Amino acid sequence: MKPRDFGETAEQLRRSTVQILNGDRGESGSGSGVIWDSVGLIVTNAHVLRRDNARVGLWDGRVFPASVQSRDDRRDLAALRINTFGLPAASHGDSSALRTGELVMAVGNPLGFVGALTTGVVHAIGPLRGLGRRTWVQADVRLAPGNSGGPLADAQGRVVGLNTMIVAGGLALAVPSNSVASFLKHGAGVSLGVTVRPVRTQAGRVGLMVLEIERGSPAEGASLLPGDILMAANGSAFGSFEDLSDAIDAAAGRVLVLKFLRGSSASREVAVQLRVFKTAAA
Repeated sequence: MKPRDFGETAEQLRRSTVQILNGDRGESGSGSGVIWDSVGLIVTNAHVLRRDNARVGLWDGRVFPASVQSRDDRRDLAALRINTFGLPAASHGDSSALRTGELVMAVGNPLGFVGALTTGVVHAIGPLRGLGRRTWVQADVRLAPGNSGGPLADAQGRVVGLNTMIVAGGLALAVPSNSVASFLKHGAGVSLGVTVRPVRTQAGRVGLMVLEIERGSPAEGASLLPGDILMAANGSAFGSFEDLSDAIDAAAGRVLVLKFLRGSSASREVAVQLRVFKTAAA
């Protein structure tokens, strides 16, 4: 690709990248997002949305209130809608076609710098040790707070992922674009509404300690509390974090019976009615 072609491609990608502003004045910080279609559909990371009254800032300085159409905290994806049309939508790529060593570029709004561009190469596509079975696009692009939710694109400017986090050593991880397309297409996501981490109980068994509970979530409705240790779902003991995710998928839209420990008391059980979220495409 000629330098001029690369510059034009990068500029188009910058115009397809937005700022996600939390709160009425953006006082709760900001992240990035991608214009997915020309009539107002925006995709970003779920963790970027800290409030329900987000706003979206475009490359030309216009700012629009945004409604959250759907979110999937387990896949860290969210879809928003703004009331406008004629937007410069990003070109979508096939993340499964990426190869190690391929040139990629990321655009976002790190540390208040709007439309910052960085480039690197793909290190791998697949799971990363310690982060479960999820597939990630792993690249050596330089990211900072504010890049989350912004596009990772190939040399032709096709979005192949949403930049999500940085791991030890500075490697950047992105949710593959094919996962984004699946999130938008299939019409539902299921959430328990908890943040957990694996722990070992005094009996040496694996448990999942509840760190946070989302307000209004099924977990809150079932009276789970931070500090509870989840031990099993629908009669199957947990051996890893993925076991909880698999149990939620298997019980999609139905009841999940959780066995858990609270303090020094004997184990308890609670039935949780899972909530199904419609996606923007539904």
